[in-house]
Amino acid sequence: MANLITVATCSLNQWALDWEGNLARIKRSIHQAKEAGASLRTGPELEISGYGCLDHFLESDIYDQSMDMLFSIVTDPSLHGILLDVGLPIMHRGCRFNSRAIILDGNILCLRPKMYLANDGNFRENRFFTPWNRPRHVEQYNLPPRFQKHQGTRQVPIGDVVLSLNDTSLAAETCEELFTPQAPHINMGLNGVEIFTNSSGSHHSLRKLNERIALIQEATRKNGGIYLYANQSGCDGDRLLYDGCSMIMVNGEIVVQGSQFSLEDVEVLTATVDLEEVRAYRFAPSRGFQAVQAPIYERIEVDFSLCHDNIEVLEVPSAPQAAKYHLPEEEIALGPACWLWDYLRRSKAAGYLVPLSGGIDSCATATIVYSMCRLVVQAVKAGNKDVIADVRRIAAYSDNLPNTPEEFCCQIFHTVYLGMENQSSKETRQRAKDLSERIGSYHSDLNIDDTFHATKNLLTQGTGFEPKFKVHGGSVTENLALQNIQARSRMVISYYYAQMLPTVRQRPGGGSLLVLGSSNVDECLRGYLTKYDCSSADLNPIGSISKTDLKSFIAWASKSFDMPILEEFIHATPTAELEPITENYVQSDEADMGMTYAELSRFGTLRKQNKLGPYRMFLRLLNEWGGEGKLSPRDIATKVKRFHHFYQINRHKQTVATPAYHAESYSPDDHRFDLRPFIYPPAFESWSFKKIDERVSAMEKALERK
Repeated sequence: MANLITVATCSLNQWALDWEGNLARIKRSIHQAKEAGASLRTGPELEISGYGCLDHFLESDIYDQSMDMLFSIVTDPSLHGILLDVGLPIMHRGCRFNSRAIILDGNILCLRPKMYLANDGNFRENRFFTPWNRPRHVEQYNLPPRFQKHQGTRQVPIGDVVLSLNDTSLAAETCEELFTPQAPHINMGLNGVEIFTNSSGSHHSLRKLNERIALIQEATRKNGGIYLYANQSGCDGDRLLYDGCSMIMVNGEIVVQGSQFSLEDVEVLTATVDLEEVRAYRFAPSRGFQAVQAPIYERIEVDFSLCHDNIEVLEVPSAPQAAKYHLPEEEIALGPACWLWDYLRRSKAAGYLVPLSGGIDSCATATIVYSMCRLVVQAVKAGNKDVIADVRRIAAYSDNLPNTPEEFCCQIFHTVYLGMENQSSKETRQRAKDLSERIGSYHSDLNIDDTFHATKNLLTQGTGFEPKFKVHGGSVTENLALQNIQARSRMVISYYYAQMLPTVRQRPGGGSLLVLGSSNVDECLRGYLTKYDCSSADLNPIGSISKTDLKSFIAWASKSFDMPILEEFIHATPTAELEPITENYVQSDEADMGMTYAELSRFGTLRKQNKLGPYRMFLRLLNEWGGEGKLSPRDIATKVKRFHHFYQINRHKQTVATPAYHAESYSPDDHRFDLRPFIYPPAFESWSFKKIDERVSAMEKALERK
């Protein structure tokens, strides 16, 4: 009889501390796996508690309540007959562990704690958990009394263990362990393990999926094996979106790949795999020589077979398929849209509001909201019961449901143009109006001159001094102060509108709107924004996306979403429109910043991803930007020093930046991702800048001698 097994993995939209909701989704996934004939099911990392509990993992309640949910799983007879791999936090000997429970027919077979913790970028697992830093070590875990009574045993094994079943062997990795150089699956595979499960909490960032798939493929490409990768999906309550894309691989080839961006709360993937394919793949004598020298794992003997035992239900193995990837432009359209939907449905708010300026940043934010409405309407038409229930609650639909994205947009999305008589151009006002009409948002158009002048006159009344814009003869300080009045007034007015528009529209249920910000990652990095201005909001879907990628996204959306109006935004000069427009002067972002957005993107990548300080960044850019007919060393030095000067003096702004969707690996997000000081020594007196100047002088002298 063929050694065929049907196995299941899943993507679950879990939410930190949503105990009953998380449990319900776990049980749903198990029932669906059983209905598909699977004999093994694995789920995402920390699926019981939700991955993003952060410092709540330091509280004892988390561990007690996780055990409550686990007890509900082991005592539910409807979940019997299938081998389960469930993620949860546990306490053992006074230490906290990110762990997996392997369960069969209501009994915990063993606990497998995570050995290598994610502790860089957005992750701080070492803050919450202890790594099980003892490969192949196994000891005994004392079960809580109710588990002892239910299971009839006082202890179960805990550690880096292999399960030996009647027909195969199985072992577990957890997320980060796959990404380590000496990944556990290497020795496990040499030791004879044929099935690997990986419970993961991997977030989305642009262009990241390629790396993830490559690593999962590599896990079994050289050593053979069946690899089940389960990932969380959706927003877990923070800046990250877990993008799903769970998959099953056999000998380095994908046999099933799930959705990367989905509004489904539960997505179960199953595949039928042949153990003989793994055994045939491992024929090489050189692998055998290494296998007999591989470290020995303690094995737990389990009297259970994964293979089909009825010849009538045998299937053919699932065929390999090519990996599916989204373009970066599609990732921007889909990732932040799913993130915004989760926030909206969980916040109980009435919708979103965007101050629409007529520029490309707020245009991109509005287009992402429109993309969210597209996804929601698609899910409604597909009969997604969870989405339908949320749509009825949020938009107060009783009978009819939205048929078009524009119809849903009109209910939950509000845009407002906050102009000034002499600063705002007719072009930006018209672009904002045209975009709102195309996507269907409820649009308001008003001038804020009265608010501006009332605030401006407070200083004159109190001191007798009347500030002026620089085009009217004012100083740089006066010019900046007057711009900031407008920017901060727009923030106040946006929140006023967000609170009152549902009442004005007599929306059932009342509630207020969430305000969305529209400051991109490059502006935040440079500090080219006013603190507490209209970039201050409840959420910012583009706060970690570069200007370059936003332009590409808008160009893509203009065709893919049939929105030709977007072309006008691409070709418009980026401007804050905070200074009066004259015949000879129109404010320009890049002129104000003293650097282009493309340069900012490169500075950001070198600073964060390449971990280069000012001097090393200068040396790197000498190779990239210098040379005959290109920039001189002094020009490059000036640009590098200017960037670091403004980055350092404006770093304090990033400490209050609106929580932004994490998309770019050079994000300056101060709250989770980019932990650096916000008070720096004077930049131009720094040792790094002196070293740059010395190097430039030496190069110029060498060129003169040459």
